Formats: sequence, C-alpha cells, structure tokens
Amino acid sequence: MTVLVSVKINDGVVMAADSASSYASGMVYNHSRKIVNLGEGLPVGAMVTGNGGIGNESIETLLKDLRKRLNGDDPAYSDWALDASSYSMESIAIKLRRFLFEEKSMPNGSNTWTKLRLCGYSAGRPLAEVWEVSLMGESAPAPVCIQGEHEFGLRWDGEYEALDRLVFGLGTRFNEFAVKHGMEPEQAAALREALVPELYELLFVEAMPIQDAIDLARYLVETTIGFIKFSVSRPKGVGGAIELASITKHEGFHWVQRREQDTLLARGP
Repeated sequence: MTVLVSVKINDGVVMAADSASSYASGMVYNHSRKIVNLGEGLPVGAMVTGNGGIGNESIETLLKDLRKRLNGDDPAYSDWALDASSYSMESIAIKLRRFLFEEKSMPNGSNTWTKLRLCGYSAGRPLAEVWEVSLMGESAPAPVCIQGEHEFGLRWDGEYEALDRLVFGLGTRFNEFAVKHGMEPEQAAALREALVPELYELLFVEAMPIQDAIDLARYLVETTIGFIKFSVSRPKGVGGAIELASITKHEGFHWVQRREQDTLLARGP
C-alpha cells in the first residue's frame, strides 16, 4: 500500500507520496521512490501506488525507461519522443499505459495491480491536468482525466481511511456498517451521499499560493503515515520519508522535498 496526494490549484499541482512499497512476495520496503519527472525540462510528473514492480523491474526504473523514450534518448523508439510544442497530457497517459501494460505487465502474466497518477501541463496550456492510468491484473482501462484544466482540489489514493475520515467525515467502511446495522445497501449509499456534503471539510481554495498547497500536501501524507503507524490493527504499509514535487506553468517540475540518496558502503575483505 502507499499514500499519494495531489493538490491542484490555479498556480499548478503539488504531488506528495510516502516511501513504502509492497511486492508480490508480501514484503514492504520503506525506501521506494514514487514520484518521477516524465519529461526532462517538461512540466509533467507521475506517481504510483500498488505493486512496487513488474517482473524483475521496479516501477521507478520502468518510469525512468519510459522517460528516456519520451526524451528522445532511445533510438529504438524515436517515434515516442515528445514534441515540446505540441504534446498533450492525454498522449503521455496513453503511452504510459501502453508501455507498462502491453509491453511489461502482459508478458509477465498480467498480474500487476498498480495505479499511476499523471500530473502536469499539456504544451502551451495555461492550467494543469491530472490523469489516471490503472493496471488491474488482466485489464487496463483507457486513461481517465480525473481533473481537467478547470477542476481543482485534493485527490488521494492508496491508503484512503485517514483522509476519508478527515475530509469527508466518514470512514471507507461506512456503507458496510450501515448495512450491518439494518439499512438496505441502497439506503446506506444514499445516506452517505447526503452526509458527505454536510461533513466535508474544505482545506483548500483555488487561489492559494503554491507554497501553501505544498504544506497541505505534506500535512495530508504525514497524517496518513501517523494514522497507520499508531493504528493497532492496520497493516504497516505506509511510511518512510515523504517526497514532494510541484509543477507550475513557468517553473515546470520542481523537487520540493526528496528522500536523501541512499549510500552504499563498500567494505573490504
């Protein structure tokens, strides 16, 4: 598991993630990198939740392989290179799906369950977009735009519970327990739909400065990490250092906080 948070405002979009990744073996490691700039010099980034790798390659390495193609640095895939004057976020999302699902997941048994969030600006556009690419085992739906240019706000994925409670005022299992206590499923769904607008806690405004959006994204990831750490019953699949990046129209992709590079100490005999 993991937690991903994006905060989209007028001035751009902030991406934040923890560093825990789980693998098919059931192991969880706290030193993964989940945010990658997908185009050198371009205002485009991706972050990932779910399986930490496909086959024998980590998602981080695979995203960097894709970046090499998109940068035009892989002669075998010269037609993948992005034209900085005309690319679109949708075209990148389509290539991201094709690369990870058709080229990587399918040859390895199509057993990858991973969701990627693609954030950034299409060429020449004034406002950012947020797209989603999902690998769901044997299927991978077409990429979906979850926030168009004129849609703003918070989005989170991976571990939902803490932020669902904080922002929506209801836990993820509300419907289940409402049914357990005598409501019909349709009634439970209708009640949740009615309650969320009443309980919703507004934590952003579209005109907030990018630094405040950064602080908000950091707070939301820290809140989830703390919730999971101190929860007695929940698996410890969220944790490690927090990475943060901002994407703005003029500054492009910018690292705000990045986990320190790991140091490998070579020891003599």
